[in-house]
Amino acid sequence: MTVKDLLKALDEIAAFGLAEQWDNVGLMLGNPNQPITGILVALDPTEGVLAEAEEIGADCIITHHPLIFHPLKAIKTDQPLGRFLRQALKDNTAVIGCHTNLDQTVGGVSDVLASSLGIENSKPLVPAGNDPEALSTAGFGRVGRLADPLNGKAFIGYLCDFFKLPALRVAGRLPEEIITVAVCGGSGSDLAEKAYASGAQVYITGEVKHSTARWAEAAGFCIIDAGHFATENPVVESLVEVLQNIFVEKDISIPVSASAKQRNPFVYHQPGS
Repeated sequence: MTVKDLLKALDEIAAFGLAEQWDNVGLMLGNPNQPITGILVALDPTEGVLAEAEEIGADCIITHHPLIFHPLKAIKTDQPLGRFLRQALKDNTAVIGCHTNLDQTVGGVSDVLASSLGIENSKPLVPAGNDPEALSTAGFGRVGRLADPLNGKAFIGYLCDFFKLPALRVAGRLPEEIITVAVCGGSGSDLAEKAYASGAQVYITGEVKHSTARWAEAAGFCIIDAGHFATENPVVESLVEVLQNIFVEKDISIPVSASAKQRNPFVYHQPGS
């Protein structure tokens, strides 16, 4: 398998055409004709992930967040991005990004988050506009129903356990009983009003803006900010599993691994710790 072959497989999983026009997806670094011997999947393209790829013998990295997002005016090798680019080129490591295409696709970021939380029969909050055949299935965010209602306090406990967080930021009124839930992995603050209009009782996302929290407070709508990393990282294991299944079907013996070392960049400190 070459990088070009992998890009074709990824396009079948999360069509690059689903990506927003402002986004940057696909091959970020490397030769399309380069043979691949191992793949590492992670949320962020960090120097730690690059070192992990070298440790396990992976010469291709797939990340959700793009390595190169804005046009580069300079490459300064004393800075994190410059160091990454220099080392990746030295190691001959290809880097691929699947960003808003993976956000929107069926089985993508928000789909995985919804199903992992036990949300059933979910549909997009904002259907994908540039893929007419997938209007009812692809798009940003998801909204659906829990199989069994939970009271507000139990729901918060459930989410803390799932996201492995000691606490959650909540804006607006927490319902006494919750059954209809909307989610959007990553920075979904701008979809809060869509979630409210969808009939959801609770909206779970990351990086909620202060103004959005004030709106939720005034509207009496519950928004839960679980953070960017926590709401997106579940897709990493899912993408690994999908690729592994494809490789088995095609008799391709290339190891695919999820990063075992990348952690949430935010940590909680108690007084005195």
